[in-house]
Amino acid sequence: MPSSSRRATLATVAASAGVSVATVSKVLNGRSDVAPTTRSLVQSLLREHDYIAPSPRREGPVATDTIEVQFDDDFSTYSTEIIQGVVAAGAELGVGIVVSVRKKIDHPAAWARDLAAAGRRALICVTCDQLTTRQLTALSRVQLPLVVIDPLHLPHAGVTSVGSTNFAGGLAATQHLLSLGHRRIAYLGGPATAACNQARLHGYRAAMEAEGAPVPPAYTRSGHFRYSDGLEYGAAVLDLPEPPTAIFAGCDESALGVMEAARARGLRIPEDLSIVGFDDTQMARMASPPLTTVRQPLPEMGGVAVRTALRLAAGEKIDSHHVELATELIVRASTAERA
Repeated sequence: MPSSSRRATLATVAASAGVSVATVSKVLNGRSDVAPTTRSLVQSLLREHDYIAPSPRREGPVATDTIEVQFDDDFSTYSTEIIQGVVAAGAELGVGIVVSVRKKIDHPAAWARDLAAAGRRALICVTCDQLTTRQLTALSRVQLPLVVIDPLHLPHAGVTSVGSTNFAGGLAATQHLLSLGHRRIAYLGGPATAACNQARLHGYRAAMEAEGAPVPPAYTRSGHFRYSDGLEYGAAVLDLPEPPTAIFAGCDESALGVMEAARARGLRIPEDLSIVGFDDTQMARMASPPLTTVRQPLPEMGGVAVRTALRLAAGEKIDSHHVELATELIVRASTAERA
């Protein structure tokens, strides 16, 4: 087996198989004038040597260029907003967009090789778990640029990412509730180790501390950015002996779960309970009452990711490996002054 740091060549494979470089090239190109036994041997050695065909670098996008956008989970309204921005940017730049759900990657080299063989110019991962060193190495070996949107964990050094000002968003959401006279404010967030969740939580805590408002341990919960978590943790904090009068949810989807938990307990929104979400997806605008939320510029983040990925694919240097777009508090009918 070759060293992982040294890229195998056609000559390496040819020498192992005892055939000419031309024969190996024919197998790679699917030519029919190669004996079946020889073809099988060469294909086996290509896999064994982890051979990766070099990708020719092009100066600019052409009609056949494609970028793959991979999500870690099933699609949601959050995903739709990202896809909207990615597709719009792709249409503007003449680049095809392929959307997929990223499953468990058992063989990183084969995964990266398949992406390159399919003609992908770059890969965009959305809210993905931390990519392993093997996966990043595999992408680098096939010269496939990677951009991560809204990473759940801080990317490896050198990995390019696009996010938003999560701390500022958490701060603004909590300050809004404090300005309405609320002091008992809970935060129901996403995964405890997720960088975006930590930033929103820190923004919440900073606002509460500046106001001198207490934060009981039971007022902060970590789960997932899902409706079911908002329903479960919303019920848990509303059933406390001293429940909050306002809740800041880490995303719009979990905020809607909180709304349902409140309604199940006969609480009126916003008369009895104020709720703030995060993202400003379509469901925030369609909620009843419409949801006060922190707008995360999801379509714009998708567009920036596409443009950045193409710059990397063209060999351009970028000014920063992490870009944060500004968040904005959108006030609607789910928040009101404390009664």
